[in-house]
Amino acid sequence: MTSKYEMTVDLNVLDHLGINLYSNIAAVLTEAVANAWDADAEQVEIKIDRDQSRIEIIDDGIGMSVGDMNKKYLRVGYRRRVEDEALGCKTAKGRPVMGRKGLGKLSLFSIAKDIEVQSFNGSAHGLRMSVDGIQESVRNKEPSYSPDPLDDSEVNVTKGTKIILTDIKRERLGRGVNALRRRLARRFSVIGEKHGFRILLDGHPISMSDRGDLPVVQFLWELEGTELDTSSAVNMLECETLPGRLAAWEDNKCIKGWIGTARQPKELDSEDAGNLNGIVVLARGRLFHENILDKLNDGRLYTKYLTGQIEADFLDADDMPDIATSDRQRVQEDDERYADLISFLRSSLTKVEKRWTEWRRKHEVEKAKENSPKLAEWLEGLQPGFRKSAESLISKLSALPVDDEEDRKVLYRHGILAFERMQLRGSSDELAQHVDNVEKLLMLLADRDALEASLYRDIVKSRLEAIKEFQNLVDEDAKERVLQKYLFDHLWLLDPAWDRATGSPIMESRLIAEGVLTDDMTKKEELGRVDIAYRTNAGKHIIVELKKAGRKMRLLELQDQGQTYVDKLRKILMQMGESDPDIEVVFILGKAVDEETSNPERLKSSMAAISPGSRIKHYDALILGAQVAYSAYIEKTKALDKLEDIVNGI
Repeated sequence: MTSKYEMTVDLNVLDHLGINLYSNIAAVLTEAVANAWDADAEQVEIKIDRDQSRIEIIDDGIGMSVGDMNKKYLRVGYRRRVEDEALGCKTAKGRPVMGRKGLGKLSLFSIAKDIEVQSFNGSAHGLRMSVDGIQESVRNKEPSYSPDPLDDSEVNVTKGTKIILTDIKRERLGRGVNALRRRLARRFSVIGEKHGFRILLDGHPISMSDRGDLPVVQFLWELEGTELDTSSAVNMLECETLPGRLAAWEDNKCIKGWIGTARQPKELDSEDAGNLNGIVVLARGRLFHENILDKLNDGRLYTKYLTGQIEADFLDADDMPDIATSDRQRVQEDDERYADLISFLRSSLTKVEKRWTEWRRKHEVEKAKENSPKLAEWLEGLQPGFRKSAESLISKLSALPVDDEEDRKVLYRHGILAFERMQLRGSSDELAQHVDNVEKLLMLLADRDALEASLYRDIVKSRLEAIKEFQNLVDEDAKERVLQKYLFDHLWLLDPAWDRATGSPIMESRLIAEGVLTDDMTKKEELGRVDIAYRTNAGKHIIVELKKAGRKMRLLELQDQGQTYVDKLRKILMQMGESDPDIEVVFILGKAVDEETSNPERLKSSMAAISPGSRIKHYDALILGAQVAYSAYIEKTKALDKLEDIVNGI
């Protein structure tokens, strides 16, 4: 029965499927090479003559008869896997067929206006097609286009198929032969003796080493079941195997290939191969997706170092719908197989990032330590809790794209200063995590004076917090306990100038022998004392005595005790060869002595009689004075602290 309806395909479709579908020569030649593979060719040779605007593609496959040429090659949309009743999805040699939609041959029109096809299958024949001829047929509203047959004298093929492209669109030729070699190498995984398939470009075989990615790989992750030749991975330092499937997948569904990272992102920017920062996806031995990494929307730092090639044959299974786009460079993203691929990559890359962080810190830090012993000394001197963050910081500084190593040393110096400051702030992890931009880093750390001022400001802030705690202690006994705990080891509470006052075990033992220092609680009670301590600061000898906050002391008692301490300390120091020691005695009281209000001059002379500089301090005044002194310092240094805003803004 004759159908009432009929669908026809206009020749205008060729404008969309061929002439304007492909944008670069590598993608076009991929289709020609895939056809040679499907023709069971052992070798396909590509010859490019830029001067003559001519490209030849010659294979030694089974060739085509005139009938094959019409039925299969010239028929747009011929589905080899479905319509070839004899072989179907496999070639005579058992190769998985790469072609699927029957559109690839049209890609040749993307780079050439004239195409000549010669083939041998029992006999030699050939034809010539042209963009002008097709467009003429379109204008004449002809139902089909008839290529011109070649004269027998023009046909010289003796085996397989020869395609000659002339009147080349020069803008589509790309950067040159070397670039094309690398791009073609990245588009096939069936190149080499193992697969019985060679691609020659201008007489020289293309090999997997031409990809250009393995030579820059520092760390490598190989998927289970992959037989990867790593002989070209000359810079590889670490290698690990990852699962080739998700746990929920059936046994016959897997992914092979590898993922790697370079030492620096700039190493992935190849003049010939283009940007290698991506993961190529192949199926059935040929390119299926140019860079799946772009689809993961993962902006973490490690992705800038990634490269790789994975092969997922389930994306192009014979018994499933075709999910490749017409130019076979991308996939339809709403397909379940694509979702599985994305899930697998997310899972695998999570493991990659964790190991990358560990390996990178290990190797970059070791390299930096070898180059700078002082840097190694600084790292070894850090507490274990801070060392890991410091190593992360140094590893990132080591990998920054700095051409001059002297500049890198500057980064190390400022990085150390910044880390020490952040350590006080409790933000050293944040610094190590976010320093990955050399310009931001230099802006952050350029002003060393401001850095040092800000460093001291942080110290002051921590002290003010301690003072604030003291101020809240209204109970008299509590004041004694707190000050006894902190004051002797932190004399800055007593006098901001005594920043680095220290004790001396030898002197303390002698003062104990002389009865100045004592653990006798009865004696302490008799003297109304909480405790006493001895310190030195800048050549000055300091005796500090804390009296009970509730104890009312008489001036004569203090003078008598103070003179006793000074006499005994001077005796010890003279025996040690110090003839005129500078000694001060400081009494810390809770209640004022009467002379402080009734006879200040007598108080002054009594303290001077003990030793020049001796004095009385009160708990409340001590706390208030320290707070005022350090608060004033903070106000004066705020203008210098430019670093604060920069760090908070990163």
